[in-house]
Amino acid sequence: MTSPADRLRAVRERIAVAARAAGRDPASVGLLAVSKTWPADDVRALAALGQTAFGENRAQELAAKAAELADLSLEWHFVGQLQRNKAAAVARTGAVVHSLDRSSLARALSRAGEERGRPVDVFVQVDLGGAAGELAERGGAAPADVPALADEVADLPGLRLRGLMAVAPRGEEPGPAFARLAALAGRLRADHPGATEVSAGMSGDLEEAVAAGATLVRVGTALFGSRPLTSPRVTPVTGVPPEGAPEEV
Repeated sequence: MTSPADRLRAVRERIAVAARAAGRDPASVGLLAVSKTWPADDVRALAALGQTAFGENRAQELAAKAAELADLSLEWHFVGQLQRNKAAAVARTGAVVHSLDRSSLARALSRAGEERGRPVDVFVQVDLGGAAGELAERGGAAPADVPALADEVADLPGLRLRGLMAVAPRGEEPGPAFARLAALAGRLRADHPGATEVSAGMSGDLEEAVAAGATLVRVGTALFGSRPLTSPRVTPVTGVPPEGAPEEV
């Protein structure tokens, strides 16, 4: 078993090597430690090593960890599929939302941002589908729908559009999928110059994502190890609706 410091060092080195191979500054690629299902103590251990950005995929777990670790200066991200009735709870944590994929969710998050008096930072999630163009059903808007959704997000007062997010489809080499994402991101920047970020790449494919221009990679297993079968028990947080499965995975 390697130590948290060794794992963090190895992931940062992978990012740096991939960035240099692509002719990029390693500092242009951020690392999001996906801590879903791992206890707050493991987050604290990585934070002590200088990692500040962490990602969760369940609203209740995010709220509980954010509260337990409120003494630390952490940046929280929500990376799971999000139900509209949990938009306000996620917004209250201050998390960046990576999985905005439909108008109804955009409006719910915008209302939450207005209520808290600060816009919610969001990525539009793209379903990259497969090589033949079929949707992968892992969440995300169809590529053809992204421009209109991005325009809507940009017009909503309670949101701030940061860019695009995607997961490489199963059963396909990630490089071509991330190239499709890069093309979409280029078109998005032409219409929305402030939306410069691309959230893509995980433990198994971060190199391909960096080569395609990812500015933020989402890494869990390579930092924390194989995931527990179930999430840790968390203390319920007032105001967070009960979590229901199928939208939040």
